[in-house]
Amino acid sequence: MISSPIDRSAAIDEVAASLLPRASLTTRLVFRASRRRVARSEGAVLAALSAGPRRITELADLEGLAQPTMTLVVKRMEQRGWLARERDAADGRAVLISLTDDGATVLDELRADYRAVLRDHMAAMTDEQVEGLMTATAALQHLIDALQGKDSE
Repeated sequence: MISSPIDRSAAIDEVAASLLPRASLTTRLVFRASRRRVARSEGAVLAALSAGPRRITELADLEGLAQPTMTLVVKRMEQRGWLARERDAADGRAVLISLTDDGATVLDELRADYRAVLRDHMAAMTDEQVEGLMTATAALQHLIDALQGKDSE
């Protein structure tokens, strides 16, 4: 537990400086160890589309990519049979991207792979370290909610 304002301030500074680089490195290492060869951006698109169809501009915003870059990612995934395009019924000018059955299968396999990688490595950790990761995971959700402007109470 952080006991004084000085300790809390230093802890906040440390987390602010190290959280994103460590999370990003963890993601890269887990994807590298996965049996399924899917780029991180492709995995993110599959995950985003698992909630339902979206426009390319929305996918680009979610991933922090330029719209032309996302268009190329979507085209590559569409050629693999993972995604499909359809006209937006609410706006005939717009195109929605959706997950195909093959794309859903790839996402399920990818999730199973990364969970297995994490489970295998966490099995070698102490109970205290695993408990710390559980606490950190809950705290990350609160941070995500705050960054998304949600009421986390």
